[in-house]
Amino acid sequence: MGDDRQVHGTKTAVVFGEILDELRILETKLLGSPELGGDEQSAGEAYRWLFSITQVAMDCFVWGDTAAPRFVDIVGTTKKWGGDNADAFYQHAPLDPARHYRVSGRRGDAVYMSLTVYGGPNDGHYSDRIVGSINDRQMTFDDDGRYEFWIAPADVAATLEGPGITLAADAVVAITRDYLADPATGERSTWRIECLDDAPPYRLTDDDLAARMATALTWIRDQGAMVPVGIMAGPNMIDPPYPVPTATFGWAAGDAAYAMGTFDLEPGQQLWVRGRSPQCAFWNLCLWNPLLHTYNYDRDRVTINGMQTVYEPDGSWVVVISEDNPGHPNWVSTQGHHGGRIFLRWFLPEDTPEPLICEVVTP
Repeated sequence: MGDDRQVHGTKTAVVFGEILDELRILETKLLGSPELGGDEQSAGEAYRWLFSITQVAMDCFVWGDTAAPRFVDIVGTTKKWGGDNADAFYQHAPLDPARHYRVSGRRGDAVYMSLTVYGGPNDGHYSDRIVGSINDRQMTFDDDGRYEFWIAPADVAATLEGPGITLAADAVVAITRDYLADPATGERSTWRIECLDDAPPYRLTDDDLAARMATALTWIRDQGAMVPVGIMAGPNMIDPPYPVPTATFGWAAGDAAYAMGTFDLEPGQQLWVRGRSPQCAFWNLCLWNPLLHTYNYDRDRVTINGMQTVYEPDGSWVVVISEDNPGHPNWVSTQGHHGGRIFLRWFLPEDTPEPLICEVVTP
């Protein structure tokens, strides 16, 4: 008996079946992974992660259009993957390196905002370098917080004035970031992108849709190959912070320093993280599971940023990681996870941050 997907006679049907098969493969992999812990909570997070990466793949690669792009949210309370956090909004728009674009919008209450153009493969594999970036220090805002800048190939860019990003031949995507000190009440930035070149009439074809879905499938497979991650830096340690070079993997920012580590606590234990942040636009500390997504920040504080932190008299800070509230103003909750990942980021730091000191405390 033949494959029903072949009987339908479309390439799209075949790729659709491959996506369903891949999700089953990933389900089996994650539910059997010792890194996830094998408990009810970890299984639930695995299923949420599967839906998140599928949703992002569809939004970015199946619906994306370089001739008529729009920015779509790629992280949030219902899109947890790739190192999300409670303070930020990230958006994605596909680019054609031969086209000219205008980006505009309004700043809102963002304490840091940027757009980064990435280059590399155009088949669903992650980008491998930063083509160019622009942040709020380089933008021009009017009295109402509105801004505008261009993204264009070199021959067009040479004729343009004002801020912008020159495209390289391998440019494939633009990723926006806007960070709020209080994301629960603050007004997020708005981003709009317009292609200023003419485009032929749009027609949806089987070849086109199958190719888009194949790209989405590649992206899903790549995300599945990266998780779950094992222990970073040894238990209850954080590696020294590092700046992001121009050559990068994935969609990391080009004007930030990062640090990663791991907590592994017995019941009743706390991990005290001591640090000192350089002058910067924004910094935060987040707790992730091995799938690189935050715990549920709608219910508890599982991330903390520099504006929420209560500092020591000398300007340093202490963040306490534990399951139960110890009464410390800088507590972040493990939400019942005995182990997980710690991630810190500093945007536009004047210097690379000092190494972090970690101490396990048993009250």
